[in-house]
Amino acid sequence: MATWRRDGRLTAVQRLGCAGLAGALSLSLTAPLELLTVLAQVGTWHCRQGLRGAGSSLCRSEGLRALWKGNFTACLRLFPYSALQLAASRRLVILFTDELGHISHWRAIIAGSLAGMVATIVTYPTDVIKTRLIVQNRLEPSYEGILHAFYKIYHQEGLLALYRGVSPAILGAVPFSAGSFFVYINLDKIWREPVVRFTPLQNFINGCVAAGVAQTLSFPFETVKRKMQAQSPWLPHYGAVDVHFTGMADCFRQTVKNKGVLGLWSGLTPSLLKIVPYFGVMFSTFEFCKRVCLYRNGYIESPLSYKLTPGVDQSLQPQELRELKLLRRENFEPRKSALEN
Repeated sequence: MATWRRDGRLTAVQRLGCAGLAGALSLSLTAPLELLTVLAQVGTWHCRQGLRGAGSSLCRSEGLRALWKGNFTACLRLFPYSALQLAASRRLVILFTDELGHISHWRAIIAGSLAGMVATIVTYPTDVIKTRLIVQNRLEPSYEGILHAFYKIYHQEGLLALYRGVSPAILGAVPFSAGSFFVYINLDKIWREPVVRFTPLQNFINGCVAAGVAQTLSFPFETVKRKMQAQSPWLPHYGAVDVHFTGMADCFRQTVKNKGVLGLWSGLTPSLLKIVPYFGVMFSTFEFCKRVCLYRNGYIESPLSYKLTPGVDQSLQPQELRELKLLRRENFEPRKSALEN
């Protein structure tokens, strides 16, 4: 069993800001690997030369900035996605939590997966736009930006085109949850000690391993999703997709027929390579932002350490702490003025 707790010393806006900033920085630093993953999944001509060759040929043909195509869209998507996921996750975790405030690992993973599905469905059009911006030629673009892409896709292909590939995205949550659950239920056996005694380094390793296993199991659905997002008769070379299909099931069938079963895992290498730097940057950035917020709220003495401020009740909410400080200041000032008189 695990107890679900959130740090009540941060406001909802601060938690969202920390998560958004950490996610945006992580995405930006690992954007080239994400781009290579998407290109390999779609099957564009760049990837016929391997991982390194794909990056080199892309830089030669479109310039170094091409490695960050679609990253701005991904970063903008983070904030509404994170807000929706956090809100849905809180509701679901409370629903799955017992009367003692405990929640099992598998219930926590299910709650997180369902919250992710809700956020994915609502923000899915931005994911489609991100894929389209990645596969297009930066020097001869079909879309001039996010708003232009949204407008053009909507008017040329209809509203449903903005949700093309959402089915495999939702179905992929099942093996993703199963992979995460499989790792977490075996953590105590792997480390040979109880989960409650894990160090921050162990938790970081656990997160990376769980993400790697879950991502590997759900990757075929991710590949089909990217192919469906990219395929369009309005784009040059039909979106540069390496197979032609009529729907999700046909995409699976045509990919296996033309590329073999392993074709469903095209792009897995760069996807796995980005896990460690992505989570490393995200966790460290989130922790630093959290310390800055705790310092501003008055709970710690410096944003460079976790040294608690003497005399401050750490169980108080930020609003309660501000009201207590204000009350103390109001009680102190009259006594000071009376002494002066």
